[in-house]
Amino acid sequence: MALTSIEICAGAGGQALGLEQAGFDHLAVVEIDHHACNTLRENRPHWNVIEGDVVPWIKEHAHEYRGVDLVAGGVPCPPFSYAGKQLGADDERDLFPAMIELVRVVRPRAIMIENVRGLLDPKFQEYRRGVEEHVAEIGYSLQWKLLQASDFGVPQLRPRVIAVGFRDDVSASFDYPTPQQLPAPTVGETLVDLMAARGWKGAQAWAARADRIAPTLVGGSKKHGGPDLGPTRARRAWAELGVNGSTIAPEAPDPDFSGDPRLTVRMAARIQGFPDDWAITGAKTHAYRQVGNAFPPPVARAVGLQIASVLTAADKRSEAVA
Repeated sequence: MALTSIEICAGAGGQALGLEQAGFDHLAVVEIDHHACNTLRENRPHWNVIEGDVVPWIKEHAHEYRGVDLVAGGVPCPPFSYAGKQLGADDERDLFPAMIELVRVVRPRAIMIENVRGLLDPKFQEYRRGVEEHVAEIGYSLQWKLLQASDFGVPQLRPRVIAVGFRDDVSASFDYPTPQQLPAPTVGETLVDLMAARGWKGAQAWAARADRIAPTLVGGSKKHGGPDLGPTRARRAWAELGVNGSTIAPEAPDPDFSGDPRLTVRMAARIQGFPDDWAITGAKTHAYRQVGNAFPPPVARAVGLQIASVLTAADKRSEAVA
């Protein structure tokens, strides 16, 4: 039997896709953004995509999913992000309390929460301790680790904090996934075929220049205008790779294009580790925002496989005792 899960704050489905690849069957995928929900429905018509605010949904419907194997979610990062004010618990977007309440109601065997590396800053030590104490009170352990997306084949410098926990009755010895041995591909290796899709004569020369992994893909905030690759520092890093980060392009460069090309939404999605058959729906701004906020599927898959191995081993022990 497949392991079951529910996910909140699903976005464009990066974590959900990775967990599906790790063997989890999603019973519910909750997301408030209409455009992201359309992306989820487009790619997985059979998923139970629930569009709306997660807080009232937990209160009214979470009990219907009691006993699933995994509760997962990439709760909003602005409360802990270097790009924001790092208000933590004082930020109205802090959904860690909602995640804890969801775990209390649903009683899954495992928990997986993704967030930005700022969450591990010393200033949030008391916050993290508070989260650990709250989950301990309802019968769970919790541990935190910073993972680099590039260690799992994602062509991008994208550090993410992954919290993993297990219910106390699950005899769990959990190890985070180890980095793969091969280095992540460069931006040039990753995107050269997409850059050349319309016959751009300079694609190969550009790819040779784009000889490193990408900086962290940003620009997904609803509060910061249209689609671009982030503030000045981020755009400067992209410029060193021969990419114009001022806007997102509607299509690849034409055959005689001259200068630094822009990324398309599809190119940005590939930088995030999405497969090409994962459609990002909506107009350019809405589509890029989904990509900019995404959790790379390969990282979610790697962590999900480790969680699945613990749960499967626990099931086998239970069968042996029975």
